[in-house]
Amino acid sequence: MAGAIPEDDYRQLSELQHFTFCRRQWALIHIEQQWEDNLLTVEGSLMHGRVHDSAKTELRGDTLIVRGLRVKSDRLCAVGVCDAVEFKRDGSGVTLCGRKGKWIPYPVEYKHGRPKENCADELQLCGQAMCLEEMLCCSIKSGALFYGETHRRTEVIFTDGLRKKVVSSLKEMNELYQRGYTPRVKRTKSCNACSLKDICLPELDRAGSARAYLKAHTQEGT
Repeated sequence: MAGAIPEDDYRQLSELQHFTFCRRQWALIHIEQQWEDNLLTVEGSLMHGRVHDSAKTELRGDTLIVRGLRVKSDRLCAVGVCDAVEFKRDGSGVTLCGRKGKWIPYPVEYKHGRPKENCADELQLCGQAMCLEEMLCCSIKSGALFYGETHRRTEVIFTDGLRKKVVSSLKEMNELYQRGYTPRVKRTKSCNACSLKDICLPELDRAGSARAYLKAHTQEGT
């Protein structure tokens, strides 16, 4: 993927959430620029705001915590922001500018709800780890997801299968974005929890895209 896509068009790692939940939802948001908040999205934004507003760097014993760390991978054609990266002091780790010793990075992503049925959270976290590996020339075995509803961490092992899923998902996202293609409607039980359920309708699919549907109906009313 590297070299084929301008850096300004790199996908955000957070898009893996939308893409895994529903490819059409992802396209409506990131290709057609359609968006509506619901309670879940607002709560999630507030939680991430609190995390990123905290002190950027904090040292707790042998653990250096860096919040709101921006990451990038030219191989994945992706960029993102880690809620927190805990650098644990370890002789087998990597050196950090302005810090003595060696450190092993451990990414932590904060979610306001509880663990999901799909692997969206794990993919986003793994994508962050893969960016960190490329940036720091290191290997990261695991990270953690912290859920606000359960107030517990869930450790995630970055398996070969999870890494391959990150690569294939980002590749498909980049291809769809370059084509400007919005997938067709596929109704599932998850539609009821979608913040775009009042925008993503069967008639939108027949019209070809949400943008075309809204444009046509706006012209009818003028």
